[in-house]
Amino acid sequence: MTQRMQVRKATPDGYAAVLALDTYVAGQLDPWLYELLRIRASMINGCAYCVDMHSAAALAAGADVRKVLAASAWRESTLFDARERSVLALTDEVTRLGEHGVADQTWSSALEHFGERLLADTVLAIATINVWNRIAVSMAMATPHLAAHG
Repeated sequence: MTQRMQVRKATPDGYAAVLALDTYVAGQLDPWLYELLRIRASMINGCAYCVDMHSAAALAAGADVRKVLAASAWRESTLFDARERSVLALTDEVTRLGEHGVADQTWSSALEHFGERLLADTVLAIATINVWNRIAVSMAMATPHLAAHG
């Protein structure tokens, strides 16, 4: 697969605007929850580039490898606490935003765990990773190749 274009070069101002929002939300959220929601949304959207990048970032920051892997099946996993489960449920529903939107129960749980301001920033973070996923998938961004292990 060949990358179709580089958004940073094609529209520097547009890229900078998305990056500015990403930088803002990164400074508002717990670093682990931020990476967790980015990993989960990227899994849902089939963005290999972003799954790789955010999984590597989470692991480099000391995240439990089992949790990173279990994000793909979080509902069946017992590894996640109530706060993590809340952000994962919200991520699923905002990312798959269907005709019914986000369920009241999901919203209430997230509001209880995060409060109004942090919940608003979490929704912005989920929306932002969805923008990045759509850019990476549509432009066919390639996951970096790993060095061969002998």
